[in-house]
Amino acid sequence: MLYKKRKKFLLIIFFLFLLFLLTSCTNESAENPEKKAQDKEFSGGYLYITFLDVGQADCIFVMLPDGKTAMIDAGNNDDETKIINFLKKMNIKKIDYLFGTHPHEDHIGSMDSVINNFDIGKIYMPYVTTTTKTFKDVLEAVKKKSLKITSAKGGMEITPSQDVKIEVLAPNSKNYEDLNNYSIVLKIIYKNTSFLLTGDAEYISEKEMINNNYDLKADVLKVAHHGSSSGTSIEFLKAVSPKYAVISYGKGNDYGHPHKETIDKLNKMKIKILSTAENGDITFKSNGEILQLIKK
Repeated sequence: MLYKKRKKFLLIIFFLFLLFLLTSCTNESAENPEKKAQDKEFSGGYLYITFLDVGQADCIFVMLPDGKTAMIDAGNNDDETKIINFLKKMNIKKIDYLFGTHPHEDHIGSMDSVINNFDIGKIYMPYVTTTTKTFKDVLEAVKKKSLKITSAKGGMEITPSQDVKIEVLAPNSKNYEDLNNYSIVLKIIYKNTSFLLTGDAEYISEKEMINNNYDLKADVLKVAHHGSSSGTSIEFLKAVSPKYAVISYGKGNDYGHPHKETIDKLNKMKIKILSTAENGDITFKSNGEILQLIKK
């Protein structure tokens, strides 16, 4: 009789313990559902690329399959809170590869804040300077941390890992009238999937890339210069032949971006158009074979 009572008591204790564990797990998930979803979404073994909604500006974050990170551009000066918070929510401590495509404020505006708030591996920028305060702020942040800037040019190749390659396809000259054509153009390749990121490159730069016989084909094209008619020629689109085109711009901007001419070309080529203005942050996930668009 005593044995049965003891057994019953132990069973009650066991079930109470199980109930406590289940309750704790449920509470933890409920307390931080965003982190749970985020951890599940950004899991290892995949390449993730997020086009951040920074209005009339550019900012792209890349998480490589091995956990290394890259950032291409850093929005306007007033985008620092959005960008810093995004990285901190991702628990990012270091940006291994930081690219400033060209020294316009809407591309390097918050780059000094990124440098100041995170460990930085390598920094790449085109071989061109300006006298703006924004550019000087970036140089000051670089100097403060005793970092160095590598001048990026067409033909360079960065190999973060065995399966990932970052090709620099532009700039291909040292003398342009417009700063936009100094834009670093990157092709990020993960096995059989790829992304072409064009900064603000215009027709001149596009023509140089085509004439250099670069392999421009990519699954995703970041449309240059916020969809301006100053770039994205039909010839260039045919060479890239993307499934998706991402345009980063702000609603009601003073430039009328994206221009109708650019949208018409993309539609003519039957390319699926996504924009940060309409879709917010846009994330793609790749296992090297299959590309997946992650809905918000």
